[in-house]
Amino acid sequence: MKIIWLGHSGFRIEIADKVLLVDPWLHGNPMFPESRRAEAITGATHVLVTHGHGDHSPDAVAISRELSIPVLGIYDLMTWWHQTEQIEVTGFNKGGTVHLGEVAVTMVNAAHSSSIPGPNGPVYTGAEAGYMIAGEGHTIYVSGDTDVMADMEIFNDLHGPDIGILCAGGHFTMDMKRAAYAARTFFDFKMVIPCHYRTFPLLEQSAAVLKQELPETRVIEPEVLVPIEV
Repeated sequence: MKIIWLGHSGFRIEIADKVLLVDPWLHGNPMFPESRRAEAITGATHVLVTHGHGDHSPDAVAISRELSIPVLGIYDLMTWWHQTEQIEVTGFNKGGTVHLGEVAVTMVNAAHSSSIPGPNGPVYTGAEAGYMIAGEGHTIYVSGDTDVMADMEIFNDLHGPDIGILCAGGHFTMDMKRAAYAARTFFDFKMVIPCHYRTFPLLEQSAAVLKQELPETRVIEPEVLVPIEV
C-alpha cells in the first residue's frame, strides 16, 4: 500500500486493486505543483469527496471526465453532479459501505459544514463526511474536515483503524492538540498522518505538537508526492 499526499487534504491511496484519489485539490492548491498533475492522477480508479468546500471538491468533476472514473460521496452532491455534469457517480450516506473490488469504503460522520459558492450565496451540498477505507489487512480512517467527536469511539469499535489521516490545521478544523486528543482517546492508531495544515499561514505549520502528544504512535509529516509505504 502507498499513501501519497497531494497537499492540503488531498491523497492518492494505492490499496489492493484500487487507486483512490481523496479530495484531490490540484488546481490552485499552493502546496501542489501543477506540472505534476499527470503523475498524481494516472491510474486512478475512483475519486472520493468528503464535502463540497472549494479546497476539497473542485477538481473531482474534471478528473472523473478525464479518466472516465466515478466519484464517490454524499448522495445529495453526487446526485446533483450526475444531473448537472453528467459524470459517473456513486452516492451513498453515513453508515453505508461501498465495495470496490478488494477495497471497502464506509462513510462515517464528521462535524463541519459543506457548501459551494452560488450566485445568491452558499449552495449547500449535502453533509460533510469522513471515510473508513479497508484493504490489504489495514483500515485507514480519513477524518475529512472535522472537530473531535464522541462518535470516534464508535468508529474505533466498529472498524478498528490502524492508520489515521487526520485534519489538524486548526481554525477550520481541529488543531494538532485536538487531533492528538482524538487519536489518544478514541483510537489505537499505529500510524497518524496529519493534513489540512501548512497550506496557508492561517493554518498550523508543524506537527510537532502531534508528535509530542503521541509518543508511542508513528506520526509522519507527509511531503507532497512522496509515497508513504505501509
